[in-house]
Amino acid sequence: MKLSRRFPLNALRVFEAVARLGNFTRAAEELGMTQTAVTYQIKLLEDFVGDTVFIRKPRDLQLTESGKRLRPKVTEAFALLSDAMADALQASGETLEIQSPPTFASHWLSKHLGDFQLQNPGISVRLTRTMGAIDCDRIPTDVAIHISDKPWEGLVCHPLMKLDYTPMLHPRLAESIGGINEPADLLKLPWISDTKDIWTGWFENIGLDPGQIRHINLNTFGALDLQANAAIAGHGVAMLAPFFFERELASGQLIQPFDISIDDGKTYWLAYPPARRNAPKVRAFHAWISGMLASAPALSSETRKSVTEAAGT
Repeated sequence: MKLSRRFPLNALRVFEAVARLGNFTRAAEELGMTQTAVTYQIKLLEDFVGDTVFIRKPRDLQLTESGKRLRPKVTEAFALLSDAMADALQASGETLEIQSPPTFASHWLSKHLGDFQLQNPGISVRLTRTMGAIDCDRIPTDVAIHISDKPWEGLVCHPLMKLDYTPMLHPRLAESIGGINEPADLLKLPWISDTKDIWTGWFENIGLDPGQIRHINLNTFGALDLQANAAIAGHGVAMLAPFFFERELASGQLIQPFDISIDDGKTYWLAYPPARRNAPKVRAFHAWISGMLASAPALSSETRKSVTEAAGT
């Protein structure tokens, strides 16, 4: 029996688009079909499966239990088909799409990608900045750098690094109060980083009450590069990772008054869909970034050890 008769491939393609986009109309636009045609294909699939795959509610579309069981394998199958077609086309070069948080993209990755491309001249790179939780449902086409306290569910995840954070500020701001001689002096200055976050632990660890901090009204959505720019402009103190701001510290744009830091409990993961597990470009990038971070001088020896061990998995 032909494959097309055993499996409703077109209906499965429509199902994948609807499940991914969460909307019949958007799926129809992406596939170049009418909404009626999309609805018809879903009905064909449901007849074939013998159960509904979607529950339609006002302004909401949810997968049924049958739909939830079907989606991961269908998504992986179409990803494998896409890879097979790419291989068949025998393109002269490949493009690796990398999703990355803004600060990691601008203050580390973009500065080192040239080395990756020198080692892999047949791979071009498309770097996209993503904003944490806002984009957490955007499954990467190839790879993503993901910051979380646990792996991204449904994706292959490799731990890359953990970072330590410490207060930083512009030297002129420190001079405005006669210098920062002890941690308590930081309580005299406005604070940029959200003090409701893990950073309160920095003060508690040294016996100070973080409730005395004056927090300025600046919402950076947790973007470290925006907080660093505000600190460089002299607006206040920011809790930053020295790993990202070595250049600013070396040039005197920022100072780190104390060699006291805190871990925010989160890990930087390299994540990609299971269907990309054996893609040469993904394997090459995993090997490269693990090696680069394992030798990064700003990382602690414990972090470098964990990265090196992860690179071998």
